[in-house]
Amino acid sequence: MTNTTRRQFIGRTAAGAAGIAVPTIIPSSVLGAASPGNRVAVGLIGMGKMCQGHLGALLGANDVHITGVCDVESIRLDNARKKVDQRYAERYEKGTYTACVAYRDFRELIARQDIDAVLIATPTNWHAVIAVEALRAGKDVYCEKPLALTIREARAVVNAVDRHNRIFQTGTQQRSDYSFRMACEIVRNGRIGQVHTVYVNVGGPSGPCYLGAQPVPESLDWNMWLGPAPERAYHSTICPMDNFKVWPQWRRYWDYGGGGMTDIGAHHFDIAQWGLGKDDTGPVEIAPPDGRDIPRLRYTYADGTVMYHGGGAAGAAVEFIGENGRVLVNRGQFLVTEPEELKRESWGPNDVRLYRSPNHQRNWIDCVKTRRQCICTAEIGCRSVSVCHLGRIAYRLKRPLKWDPVSEQFVGDAEANRHLGRAMRAPWRV
Repeated sequence: MTNTTRRQFIGRTAAGAAGIAVPTIIPSSVLGAASPGNRVAVGLIGMGKMCQGHLGALLGANDVHITGVCDVESIRLDNARKKVDQRYAERYEKGTYTACVAYRDFRELIARQDIDAVLIATPTNWHAVIAVEALRAGKDVYCEKPLALTIREARAVVNAVDRHNRIFQTGTQQRSDYSFRMACEIVRNGRIGQVHTVYVNVGGPSGPCYLGAQPVPESLDWNMWLGPAPERAYHSTICPMDNFKVWPQWRRYWDYGGGGMTDIGAHHFDIAQWGLGKDDTGPVEIAPPDGRDIPRLRYTYADGTVMYHGGGAAGAAVEFIGENGRVLVNRGQFLVTEPEELKRESWGPNDVRLYRSPNHQRNWIDCVKTRRQCICTAEIGCRSVSVCHLGRIAYRLKRPLKWDPVSEQFVGDAEANRHLGRAMRAPWRV
């Protein structure tokens, strides 16, 4: 870490020009008891509201060192850098600590040879581009959900993970929650019999953006915020400056996100896939509500299992219904089973036990160090977000669709297949 590369110099110079305090690089010998070979150097990309939990978790890990942060908005970027430096100064009793570098361009961060892994918490329109570039640079990656803005972008991330043999964690942290794992183990072990119906309760899809124009804040690089998305005028609804108190609403617009379908849907549809044992596949038919026989969006799997967007028992995020009972689960609230005693089930040596991860960020760091696969790989993230996108496309086209989960193409439907990807604004691509 004592050597300064040309790219690092450019990154720090750019940060200084943007009005950000420029830190210095210091030797790793000052960083505490953990040996350099046992410590994972991490860079964070996207320092908005979503990243604050990640920042706190990683700052609390003794075997992690945050060496760089990146954002296109200089105020929250500088606040993040100061938070990192202050925490490490307190931990190592150094008085002052200035070793975290702030970047306005993610390419400068991932070019650093001394960074092992990056965590991506940007809006979804950036996920695939940054993830693929980081993987090409030899970094292990944690990418917030949903994995990508389109199905083709999600598959491009999986291909890059495989090509460069990296560790990848998709940020669907419900798989690291006891209640969700227990619900899925009950279902996977046949305790409610053959599952025939699943209800998943999340918001609806995104739509077009008709917001007007507002002046671009001086601290924001709006062109870089848009990245591969189409050019449009700035509006604070999409990217508010009071980002830690107000949730940005970019998810509501299809150029940047998929609405509730891909936001919370990336969590709950993921649990449905896990419980059904379909992490490597997906539905074969998607039908939007028709006002007659189909009251809500319906997915059908090859084995006949039916999954609905919405409906089921009140308060349940995911509800599995089988021949002999049902399982209902929601985030931080409850696990309900019928029969009731199923929630106290004890498992034998021949029962299905699912991947156990008590903490999603911890699982990622441990896997970076051991090279074991994470609980939510890129493939799993791709399959889960594909379910979300399939529903979003069916809503948009307002007609039933046939899907081949092997080729990842709609069957005999050129119009629907055009919605599998998007045109990216130059120079961005995956």
